[in-house]
Amino acid sequence: MVKELERAGLPTTHICTIVPISMTVGANRIVPAVAIPHPLGNPSLTKEQEKSLRRKLVLKALKALTIDVESQTVFED
Repeated sequence: MVKELERAGLPTTHICTIVPISMTVGANRIVPAVAIPHPLGNPSLTKEQEKSLRRKLVLKALKALTIDVESQTVFED
């Protein structure tokens, strides 16, 4: 779906736990997530720490949308 949205002219960021799969499906902007069972969180953290972690990931994904990419790009820390 990510590839089709990009083809339609909608910049898309794919937040994923397994980067090679995102590369295989053709995602252009890839943000690595936390872990397979909890991609946007970590239940071992406090409520405040988890909120901070989630916010960081979402802000990174939003920033990725503002960057023009020519090929697949992984947005690490």
